[in-house]
Amino acid sequence: MSRGRPRKVADLIQRELADLLRHEVRDPRVGMVTLTSVDVAPDLSHAKVFFTLLNSEHKEETARALQRAAGFLRSQLSRRMTLYTTPELRFVYDESVERGDRLSRLIDSVIPPKR
Repeated sequence: MSRGRPRKVADLIQRELADLLRHEVRDPRVGMVTLTSVDVAPDLSHAKVFFTLLNSEHKEETARALQRAAGFLRSQLSRRMTLYTTPELRFVYDESVERGDRLSRLIDSVIPPKR
């Protein structure tokens, strides 16, 4: 299997999941979720879905809600995508945005502003 296929499948899963979360999932805990990336196993059996939130205080609660919806989302993906098997979904909070913001503020606090 080529290395490009899992990437294409990951991109398609990300687009479809974003649409499903926006239009089909009614759980209020899954509010302002942004999917940042999807990593698919080479055999397409598993997909790790990375997400961020507007308010990171609720990340554990949102992760639980997404994981509860994973079966529904997977079944909806299988209807929308033409794959032999639809990957199992695992949702993971993406710390990189928060970490980048924290580093940026740290750098700004050390470097004096230019005049």
